[in-house]
Amino acid sequence: MSVYLESEPKLYSYSRIVCGIFTHVLCAVFTGFITVLTKPGTSLFSWHPFLMTLAFSFFMTEAILLFNPYSSPVRKLKHKTKGRLHWILQCLCVSCATVGLITIFYNKSLNGKPHFTSWHGLIGVITVTVVVVQSLGGLSLLYPKLAKGWSLAKLKRYHATSGLLTYLLGSTSLFLGLCSVWFSASVSGYMWYLVALCPTLCALVIMSQVTNAYMAKKRQQY
Repeated sequence: MSVYLESEPKLYSYSRIVCGIFTHVLCAVFTGFITVLTKPGTSLFSWHPFLMTLAFSFFMTEAILLFNPYSSPVRKLKHKTKGRLHWILQCLCVSCATVGLITIFYNKSLNGKPHFTSWHGLIGVITVTVVVVQSLGGLSLLYPKLAKGWSLAKLKRYHATSGLLTYLLGSTSLFLGLCSVWFSASVSGYMWYLVALCPTLCALVIMSQVTNAYMAKKRQQY
């Protein structure tokens, strides 16, 4: 990968660095904004948007950005070390998402409301289930002996592909949450569109990172 980076035009590399840093800032700002808006702890419901945003906007985004060759805060570390840090962040993502799901389920039960009747609720519960499975699947990369008969290259490719799909599910769930009655009543006008851009732009950068990483490997093979 380093040889490929050295052969790239400087303008292209600089733009990638700026995009990466911008994504770090964007996911942190978005998470901070939702935290201020929800004031976690003021009600049972307040924990749901806070924990879900922390899980998918912050922890999951940062977990993937660890492998960004341009803006990773730990790019000088060995790939194996990055993999372990990635899995730790994913575990934090799973923990927050699971507690966030339990919180909203319990809150709806207390208020006698039906569960998973909206697209946000349906995609949300699917996303939490998938991210748990994805994180468990990541163990096969940390400990390849668990996946006998599978090449490490294939495992990495499948994990990256399914991980990207999982991230897009999480981003979609976040976006649908911004379309909810609660959020629309709290944030409106131009501010709503600015906030909605955050998970959208982060998703575009993550998609670009994952696809470019495997395109670069194919170029090296040829």
